[in-house]
Amino acid sequence: MIRRPLLLAIAFLGLSAAADPDRPRISPVDPLTVQDDDFARHRDPAEWKGLKVERIEFTEERADWRLWRITNTARPRGPLWFVPHDNENGGFEAALAALRNYGGTIVAVDAGVHPEHDGQRFNYAVAYGRPVDPNRNFDSALPGYARIILSNHRPADGPVIALHTNQKGFNTAESNCNKSDPPGNGIISIRYCDDFYTPHASTSKAFPFDDDDSVAFVTHLTGRDPQAAFCWALTQNDFNVVQERVVVTDRSASNYAALHGLNYLNFETLDTGLEPAALEGQRNRLTAMVDRAMALCAPEVKPKG
Repeated sequence: MIRRPLLLAIAFLGLSAAADPDRPRISPVDPLTVQDDDFARHRDPAEWKGLKVERIEFTEERADWRLWRITNTARPRGPLWFVPHDNENGGFEAALAALRNYGGTIVAVDAGVHPEHDGQRFNYAVAYGRPVDPNRNFDSALPGYARIILSNHRPADGPVIALHTNQKGFNTAESNCNKSDPPGNGIISIRYCDDFYTPHASTSKAFPFDDDDSVAFVTHLTGRDPQAAFCWALTQNDFNVVQERVVVTDRSASNYAALHGLNYLNFETLDTGLEPAALEGQRNRLTAMVDRAMALCAPEVKPKG
């Protein structure tokens, strides 16, 4: 990693860092030897058969970045499975399952570029200022980050699908509905609503939507017909769907996708812990959403077999 004093000097001089985002360092790696918790859960060589793993490192503005890019070598042209938060382990598990089934590429952000903060939500490898949320770094002033994440993906390959886990409930003080619910964190619940998020709840509450914190986000630009958004059909097929209206970008992947015309979905489920059974449950809920959405909205991307 580039030393902090050097980064500060570079920032002061207004020069680009040595690891220019236009020339990222890309290295092939053996997944069986990667010192990372996500890889450590998968030490069976059979799990990596037919998968190519690369480490991508670059510096943009004040932050050092490390990404893992995992490609299905038999089906490299397929969806982009994006796992932006290193602490959302169920998302990584679901991405590996989806990659084997539908092909394409995983891009996963590694917070371990700062060794004291591996496996955390934010990137602390910054020269100055606050740590960076990897899902709030899709900024037109920092074009390298989005460009590198999307570099091996073409719109014809299939959608971009982000995979997340979240905390239970939602911040009732920020919601316009269900304000008497037990207080939670953030906005990720089918029971949350405000001027920008409109929920469409599953009526049957069948798996995986027997959990209010398992939801899909469908995004559209303000002034556009919401029903013209990619995969709006989920709202008519008994999904928990949150309709997200984008006015001014919040620098998230979903807002970036809407503003750049990318077919994009965001799937969320409750983080239930790191025990194998808990991770399996998170993976199964996310893959259930993926399978139904792919059949409805990207039928040209066939599952394995």
